[in-house]
Amino acid sequence: MIVDLATLDQDQAITQISQLESQLFGPSAWSPNAIRQELNAPARAYWADIDPATTGIPAIRGYAGTWFDGYDTQIMTIGVAPQHQHHGIGQALLRQIIDQANADHAERILLEVRVDNTPALALYANNGFTRLGLRKRYYQPEGIDAYTMSLDLNPRTIGFQPTHA
Repeated sequence: MIVDLATLDQDQAITQISQLESQLFGPSAWSPNAIRQELNAPARAYWADIDPATTGIPAIRGYAGTWFDGYDTQIMTIGVAPQHQHHGIGQALLRQIIDQANADHAERILLEVRVDNTPALALYANNGFTRLGLRKRYYQPEGIDAYTMSLDLNPRTIGFQPTHA
């Protein structure tokens, strides 16, 4: 079940996301302080997939966040716990991002993804994202390259447009 991360206790959410970050991204994982700064930064939107069967503290199975600059939506992160991957959570989080970007009237969605993250590359390609370029040694400290990708939501029209009377 996808929920706005702001509806969860922030300290508990940061603890869980930090643990997932370490599992998913190793040395390049965001620290708890970086997560807190990101969640509280302007123009950010964050969501979590929680297990609806959980009682008490919701168990975060996945999370995603964006930054909207008034024109583009930038995917800041998407992560799904290893034991919950391949169950549609990443797709549901990406759908939430696309829906929010459309509601914000974003022109496009941009992201960076590790060149060796085959499941994420497939997820993005299956949802219409295309490669724009390559950022050499983008992910540190490992020095892994990243593809930049884009999904056009409101394509620009170049040239004459019909007038309506």
